[in-house]
Amino acid sequence: MAEIRIDPDAAKESVKKFFSRAGLIIPAILLIGGVMTSYYTVPADSEAVILRFGKYDRTAKPGLHFKMPFWFETKDIVPVTRTLKMEFGFGTDGATNEYQTRPAEHLAEQSMITGDENSALVEWVVQYRINDPEAYLFRVRDPEDTMRDASESVMREVVGDRTVDEVITIGRRSIESEALIKLQALIDSYGLGLQIDQLQLKNINPPGPVQSSFNEVNQAQQERAQQINVAKGKRNKVVPRTLGEADQKISAAEGQKIQRVNEATGDAERFLALFREYEKSPAITRQRLYLEKMKDVLPKLKSKIIMDGDSNKPLPILDLNNTLNGKGGAR
Repeated sequence: MAEIRIDPDAAKESVKKFFSRAGLIIPAILLIGGVMTSYYTVPADSEAVILRFGKYDRTAKPGLHFKMPFWFETKDIVPVTRTLKMEFGFGTDGATNEYQTRPAEHLAEQSMITGDENSALVEWVVQYRINDPEAYLFRVRDPEDTMRDASESVMREVVGDRTVDEVITIGRRSIESEALIKLQALIDSYGLGLQIDQLQLKNINPPGPVQSSFNEVNQAQQERAQQINVAKGKRNKVVPRTLGEADQKISAAEGQKIQRVNEATGDAERFLALFREYEKSPAITRQRLYLEKMKDVLPKLKSKIIMDGDSNKPLPILDLNNTLNGKGGAR
């Protein structure tokens, strides 16, 4: 074998060259690294929580910011305007939030006992946002898990205060409102840094063994409501028409009343006027009234006989109209 010999002087010279080059390269690397790590950009939908030596220092709004380089200050980007969602009792495919659903616990989450000791399967959704990044990151170890447990607890409490009919039919809106208020109060007391935007009930069903019976009852209630609506529609059609006819008849009666009263008043005034004239000249007024009445009565008679006061036989009357027309003579 060939013997390898190392020149001590050459080795020393190589080491000196290495350290001389390293003395230039390392500061350059540190300078470039310091510049690269001294600024950062916060997205429009987020805020940055800045830690100085591992302790909270400040919160940065969206935009370009600067910080101390390397590990002296670090940042955590938190989406504060993004709406997140949690589903209870069911799960939607393609969820982007890892805390959105717990597939293994769907049946346990939806099974609840109502206030009248019946069972119901309740599914609901909670939409929320991160409104306090510092509290969200540092006050509670697992804020999403804590909120899921809090939401389930609140929903069981609210459902447990109502009957099964209220839960399944008419009580949905009140359940949503009450559960949202109680859940937000509980989250605030825990300091999770979360804001509930909406709590919405999805499917609410009775347990499987009684599902068919419940559907029959629900169908009967819907038919009853439909019949009531039909009857109300007919009533709304008939009653206004009847009221209109009644108003019309009342108006006609009022008109007849006014007409009769006016006619009676006119006749009374005429009678009183005649009576006053009669008091002044009884004979003349009596004769005038007699003649006026005969003037109205005689033209309506077909056969007329005139008797003279001193004669026992009727006097003949020449009917000029019939004589001229060739239809008769004296009678």
